[in-house]
Amino acid sequence: MRDEVDRLVEAWRRELPDLDLRPMEVLSRVSRLGHHLDRARRQAFAEHALEPWEFDVLAALRRAGAPYQLSPGRLLKETLVTSGTMTNRVDRLAARGLVQRTPDPHDRRGVLVGLTVAGRVTVDGALEGLLAREQALLAGLDAAQQGTLARLLRTLVVPFEGGTP
Repeated sequence: MRDEVDRLVEAWRRELPDLDLRPMEVLSRVSRLGHHLDRARRQAFAEHALEPWEFDVLAALRRAGAPYQLSPGRLLKETLVTSGTMTNRVDRLAARGLVQRTPDPHDRRGVLVGLTVAGRVTVDGALEGLLAREQALLAGLDAAQQGTLARLLRTLVVPFEGGTP
């Protein structure tokens, strides 16, 4: 079984035989898989009339657990966007009836952003569609291989995200 990366690496080996091309063999495939995953995400979200950023906000609220509410500050941390961007996103999601703002009972000046029933149905459906597409992307690996790949990728990602090795 050969892919485009095999052909690229073969050409580079011919032209520059002294270079260690092993990183290219791994990371070019990760990059290509990332493109396929981006396409799958967009398709899954489009079926539920969502943009990827909308899914990210709704998913953060859904993962928070009942009553599916977070402060705007916590949403910022969950989605890694600026305050102004988050305000705009919440406004747009509220206009669509997917989230609502309510007073924070523990802080008179604060508000909470929460999923509406429509928001919960939408994000749940989009997640189901995404998982089906992700399963299709991984169909060539059995469960044990997927577990091994997940562990290996975690080892690479942890130093960049401040996790514990």
